[in-house]
Amino acid sequence: MRLHRTEKFFIAFLMLLVGAAVCAYWANSVVSGAFDGQSVPEPVASGIAALQLQLGLLISALMVGIVVFYPMIRRQAHEHGQWREKAESMEMKSQTFQRAALTDPMTGLQNRRYFDDALAQYMEEFSRIERPLGIMILDIDKFKSINDTHGHDIGDEVIKGLADTIRDYTRHHDITARMGGEEFAIVAPNVALPELEKMANRLRLAVSSLVFNLGNNVRLKITISVGIAVWDGKETGGTLYKRADENLYAAKRGGRNRVCA
Repeated sequence: MRLHRTEKFFIAFLMLLVGAAVCAYWANSVVSGAFDGQSVPEPVASGIAALQLQLGLLISALMVGIVVFYPMIRRQAHEHGQWREKAESMEMKSQTFQRAALTDPMTGLQNRRYFDDALAQYMEEFSRIERPLGIMILDIDKFKSINDTHGHDIGDEVIKGLADTIRDYTRHHDITARMGGEEFAIVAPNVALPELEKMANRLRLAVSSLVFNLGNNVRLKITISVGIAVWDGKETGGTLYKRADENLYAAKRGGRNRVCA
């Protein structure tokens, strides 16, 4: 049985009472034994009576503590433990709900809300250290025709496959998010434009090599278009995102399956 800290203190207090009772009993025995069979002087008799009264009070205090107060303390400790477990459970649920609120349920990547907050935080930090901060906006080429031809279940599998590839081709400190539908975004801190373009092309080539086996010897391949931009140190997150998004549409107009900066 695990004891609460309050119970431990109370048991220590009871042990002190036991020690005091033993000492009172021993003192009473010594004094009474010294006058065994003899008349006891009145002052000594008063002292013996006081010792006996003290012993009686200590024993009574022990009994009240054991019978009345300890069960109360034990019950309160048990209730405290239950409330603590409930509080921990609620905190865990709160953290789970918070993660769920910031995570795309289909892919497990972050969602737009998380992306916007993370981008703002990175911009605040990088404005102080004056390091480059890049973003990529990408989506699946001709995704509507995939849904129309093969169905939305296959479309979902394609989105999941792309999300897995994004995880594999980004760094642990990059922010990867599904912005909605077939559109994804990546915050790539500490990456200048040439390196960002190389990073985007590596991801593009990896996606183009994906093969989705649909059964009946049907195989599906996809491509993505990517728009990239590097923060100029002054513009807002919305403006930076808009520049990358405009580059994405330029990549679409340029023939798809390409990176546009």
